[in-house]
Amino acid sequence: MTKEIEFYFDFISPYTYLAHKKIQSLPNDIKIKYKPILLGGLHNLKGITAPAFIKSKLKNMINDCNLIAKKNKFDFKWNDKFPINSLNVMRGYFSINSTIKDRYIDIMFNAYWRDNLDIADEKILISLVESCKINPDQFLTAIKDPIIKDKLKDVTKDAHEKEIFGAPTFKINDQIFWGQDRLEYALDEYNK
Repeated sequence: MTKEIEFYFDFISPYTYLAHKKIQSLPNDIKIKYKPILLGGLHNLKGITAPAFIKSKLKNMINDCNLIAKKNKFDFKWNDKFPINSLNVMRGYFSINSTIKDRYIDIMFNAYWRDNLDIADEKILISLVESCKINPDQFLTAIKDPIIKDKLKDVTKDAHEKEIFGAPTFKINDQIFWGQDRLEYALDEYNK
């Protein structure tokens, strides 16, 4: 079995964007498996109120993300439309060919957390999908397919059953590391 770090993500999470940027700087021989979840659905399963809906936490979260981005020299802009419903863009991950998943991830994260675009807006989403070289009509049909819907539900439910409660989360060797600042601990576990 290939050793890998599972990376639970949702495009809606600014901390997940920052973790994704850190992952991009890792050597290619470190295996990271992206595991899309619907963060809102996971929060509902866990009975958690997201920080976006708690005014004092949201204010701190914005400041925190800006500090992390500045320290790491990441292009980052807090999205004016935060939070959005990420359902369609997350379903989209399951509907596309595996050869373009990395490009899809980069384009969606950058659109939301660098370019300040509303990726839940269908017109904007279509434009982004086209830039991934994906047929938008096929994409829009696929994200409504019950099989695709169930894939996202199943991965989110599986994350809940593994006691994952937020994004980003790294999982390796039955160890869970929650938060963008826990990548180094996941790497320590990976290198054991």
